[in-house]
Amino acid sequence: MTKQTVRTRFAPSPTGYMHIGNLRTALYGYLYAKSQQGQFILRIEDTDRTRYVADAVDFINRTLEMAHIVPDESPSLGGPYGPYVQSERMDLYKQYAEELVKTGHAYYCFCDPDEDHSAGQFGGYDRTCRNLSPEVIEEHLKNGDPYVIRQKMPLTGETTFFDVLHGNITIKNEELEDQVLLKRDGMPTYNFANVIDDHLMHITHIMRGAEFITSTPKYILLYESFGWDVPTFIHLAPVMGKNEDGSISKLSKRHGATSFDDLVKAGYLPDAIVNYVALLGWNPKTTNQEIFSMDELIEHFSLEGLSKSPAVFDYDKLGWINGEYLKAMSDEDFAKMARPFAGDLPDYLEKNWAHLAALLKTRIQRLGDLPQEIAFLCEQPAFDAELYVNKRNKVTPEKAAELLPGMMALLEEVPGSDWNNDALYEKLNAYIEEKEIKKGLAMWVLRIAAAGQKVTPGGATEILSLLGKKISLDRLKKSLAKLQEV
Repeated sequence: MTKQTVRTRFAPSPTGYMHIGNLRTALYGYLYAKSQQGQFILRIEDTDRTRYVADAVDFINRTLEMAHIVPDESPSLGGPYGPYVQSERMDLYKQYAEELVKTGHAYYCFCDPDEDHSAGQFGGYDRTCRNLSPEVIEEHLKNGDPYVIRQKMPLTGETTFFDVLHGNITIKNEELEDQVLLKRDGMPTYNFANVIDDHLMHITHIMRGAEFITSTPKYILLYESFGWDVPTFIHLAPVMGKNEDGSISKLSKRHGATSFDDLVKAGYLPDAIVNYVALLGWNPKTTNQEIFSMDELIEHFSLEGLSKSPAVFDYDKLGWINGEYLKAMSDEDFAKMARPFAGDLPDYLEKNWAHLAALLKTRIQRLGDLPQEIAFLCEQPAFDAELYVNKRNKVTPEKAAELLPGMMALLEEVPGSDWNNDALYEKLNAYIEEKEIKKGLAMWVLRIAAAGQKVTPGGATEILSLLGKKISLDRLKKSLAKLQEV
């Protein structure tokens, strides 16, 4: 028996930008197809024209490209089962809807949409047109009366389907309304068009959100009405966000950046985002590693590793993964990528950007943090003398006031041509040894006086080197003057 070729699809509606849930669905579909040497298809489901966003398709394509999720077939690439945009497949849907009418699995509904036809315990349409006589139907059609085509649901019994994560799921048919398949304007509904397209495009596995579980029986009944094989369903658990009170709710903008684009703009690397999103509801069964290339994700991905429990988006974990990616970059690549995030810089920092970037590379978790990390270098922050206190090195404001003048006098004598980290460290180290001062004590005082904060990228001499001689000495003089006021 020939093994079935796995074919998965990502079928977004161009109604907005790609949030994390969309990206994860696309990623899992891609990883599973590639792990099985199968194909991954991009299809645009644009039947909802009222919510259509003009640039959304371009945005989807750019996002997938940045995430290295490469379709085998798509609107731009083409393929054997195109076109891959639903609005370009209109004749197909009408043909199949009419076929269901002929076989008794669907019917024409001529009800006025402005009239109230809701009824029943579960709501939905009251089925006024479900059993119209052939003569009445013919008369309506002859008069050119507008109509929709509705699916004729069984009124009794149950529909059961198997889901990879949730097992067998059964829903009573009485809960299913006679859904519209084809609208008055000839446009198919989402629930109808994707069944037709999935079958014609030979999709074998359908990954989508768990919110679609209750509507899946409608799909199953459509497949059965046509006599088609039912694909394998994998309904993914939702992605949740953590609220301020510790509770969780569906991930939304109130939790922070929630779209791929927002995260990239915040300074997370596309590869790091993809790496993190892959782990957001999937746990590799073959390794304990957490940092994956795309090839490694494909190698380790399996449906068995998917979780049916909701995943909570953890910005700290994303930050850690992103930080690991930043550390792995070369200093040159990091400096080039990070520079736009740093904003306008004074000339002395612009001149020393390569050195500053190398100091920052291992300290930050996202590029968007750069401005706050280097703010103290752009402008000396105001600080309290208590900042000098360091119990380990026995530093007090009084001790700092005692040590600063001597070190400042030494620095005054350093030529501008020698104002670099190595030379400054050598001269200060010799001075400290000569005066028999504890090195940790001296360097702490100097760094606080120059930087105005306890935590800095680099030590005292690196800060002085970045600031340059004039600005360094100006800062030290101001700091000393404040100490002498205490």
